[in-house]
Amino acid sequence: MTEIRVPTLGESVTEATIGRWFKKAGEAVAVDEPLVELETDKVTIEVPAPSAGVLGEIVAKDGETVAVGALLGQITEGAGSARPAAAPAPAKAAAPAAAAAAPAATQKSPPSDAPQAPSVRKISAESGIDAANVAGSGKDGRVTKGDMLAAIEKAASAPTPVNQPAAAVQVRVSSPADDAAREERVKMTRLRQTIARRLKEVQNTAAMLTTFNEVDMTNVMALRSQYKDVFEKKHGTKLGFMGFFTKACVQALKDLPAVNAEIDGTDLIYKNYYHVGVAVGTDKGLVVPVVRDCDTKSISDIEKTIAGFGKRARDGQLKIDEMQGGTFTITNGGIYGSLMSTPILNAPQSAILGMHKIQERPVVVAGKIEIRPMMYLALSYDHRVIDGKEAVTFLVRVKETLEDPARLVLDL
Repeated sequence: MTEIRVPTLGESVTEATIGRWFKKAGEAVAVDEPLVELETDKVTIEVPAPSAGVLGEIVAKDGETVAVGALLGQITEGAGSARPAAAPAPAKAAAPAAAAAAPAATQKSPPSDAPQAPSVRKISAESGIDAANVAGSGKDGRVTKGDMLAAIEKAASAPTPVNQPAAAVQVRVSSPADDAAREERVKMTRLRQTIARRLKEVQNTAAMLTTFNEVDMTNVMALRSQYKDVFEKKHGTKLGFMGFFTKACVQALKDLPAVNAEIDGTDLIYKNYYHVGVAVGTDKGLVVPVVRDCDTKSISDIEKTIAGFGKRARDGQLKIDEMQGGTFTITNGGIYGSLMSTPILNAPQSAILGMHKIQERPVVVAGKIEIRPMMYLALSYDHRVIDGKEAVTFLVRVKETLEDPARLVLDL
């Protein structure tokens, strides 16, 4: 018999939620065949079968929260036609008195010293609801995260006593019956919950401010148009704008190291390396894979890396370590048509650049009005780390480099 356990999920990731099992108990499995999908607060990963055989008991059911190293299920030896290791067959009429004395079905209670899942403890602390008073639906009657959330909803719908503080978890007022019948309730994924929590934490802790500028994209677009075919033929990837923006940001970060720094207690950590996160939208939420050491990569290397990240992000195949360690982030709302926005920091980073839609606008050039392809840029930054002068200067450096791409070649 081989145990299936939650693998190490990466730095700072201690638990996951069972998304779905790909196999049912009793079905044959091959070695390395995907068995179960785990949702973490960063990515969704698949756990492969450690050996071939028959999937036996499934310990952790869909929707349950499990810690690293927790038992998920077991694989037994067999050809696949064997039945799952289910409950034993009912006893024959050997001891009718004893059979009558035993209850037909009993609900197991968790051991009194059984530890609670970290998510259960956290929700209990935030909401004030004692997990000991919640009926558990997990293995051996253990309380799951879903049980706690259901208890919170139930408590929210009941009148709150005058002397009892309201729960810290945000709840909504119930809709009228006519509206409720036309609503659909879908549980938030762990990724979406984490996005919501981290973005709110940033607003609560950072002194966030945004400064704007605009860039004339004429020269970059001309360069891209001139070389896009030969670039793709040689490097096997399309020539987009992200390579130019990433290299322009790296040059500006070198000149203004505070934009590449972060707070650690009462210290400032200045990073002499340039790991740029690139925001990628997926159907499950926003993820930010990191292109490492961008100062040593060519534009073609950056474009290849970003293209690979985008495909694997949409397929749910990003690795956790590919989304950690970023020092600065770029997000491109322009691909969705955004003309201007104020991006939120990607903690613990101190700055994020927002790109936007390229739009032809009349601008004054050498005293004449001309139509130029313009893009608004937004730099959101933590004012605790970065002064206004540094933020504005950073954005001006990016603008100057993009309007004169020769600076990238000459390292100016």
